[in-house]
Amino acid sequence: MIYIFLILAAIILLLYMYTEAHRNRVSFEVIKMDKLPASFKNFKIFFISDLHKRVVTDIVLNQAGKADIVIIGGDLVERGVQMDRVEANIRMLSEIGPVYFVWGNNDYDVDTNLLKQTLTDNGVSILDNSCISLEREDEMVDIAGVNDLSFRKDNVEDALMNCRSSCRILISHNPDISRKIKPDYQIRLVLSGHTHGGQIRLGPLGIAKKGGWYDEGYYLLLVSNGFGATHLPLRFGAPCEAHLITLN
Repeated sequence: MIYIFLILAAIILLLYMYTEAHRNRVSFEVIKMDKLPASFKNFKIFFISDLHKRVVTDIVLNQAGKADIVIIGGDLVERGVQMDRVEANIRMLSEIGPVYFVWGNNDYDVDTNLLKQTLTDNGVSILDNSCISLEREDEMVDIAGVNDLSFRKDNVEDALMNCRSSCRILISHNPDISRKIKPDYQIRLVLSGHTHGGQIRLGPLGIAKKGGWYDEGYYLLLVSNGFGATHLPLRFGAPCEAHLITLN
């Protein structure tokens, strides 16, 4: 009898973990960002990373509503994901706002030239160690993105080279980019993913950095749990998420 109970408990746990890995969850966060120009108050960023094999649905769009920009924080794909799924996901995300992309390690599992072409053909701006300047009422915020740190393709200095403001947001798939950030870079916010929050964790115990917000002194760091999962489509203690971030 005890064996039947244990088998049933294991099945229920696996079903729960599978369900957790496929939820459509948007976290709503208001953050106070240093040096934010007054005209950018309530500026909204929809941030999503680590989609892997997942599909963005109307449920996510209905939760998120509209944002000023959409940022894909890497691992849009992995091995085996077809470009028609990428196109479908981009079309959905474009309903929220203009889309920007940075490279993650799993994006290199596929034909990168084909992925790049698919992104640009669908109106996505790629931040590859580069920066864009957003202007409102003669004020400015810079959005810089670095290529993947795992493959040593990142270059923070190049990413910031053409930045023009003292309020800079850095996008990096891998949160370990924080080791390379210096105070004089004028970075106020870093958005990252990659770790999946550990994907399966027991309280403080996990195989990778826990998801959440970190105060790094002169900037804030977001480590997202990510929207999808890799290897095993299971989650426990690290719920999947996308983010609607309002700057204040």
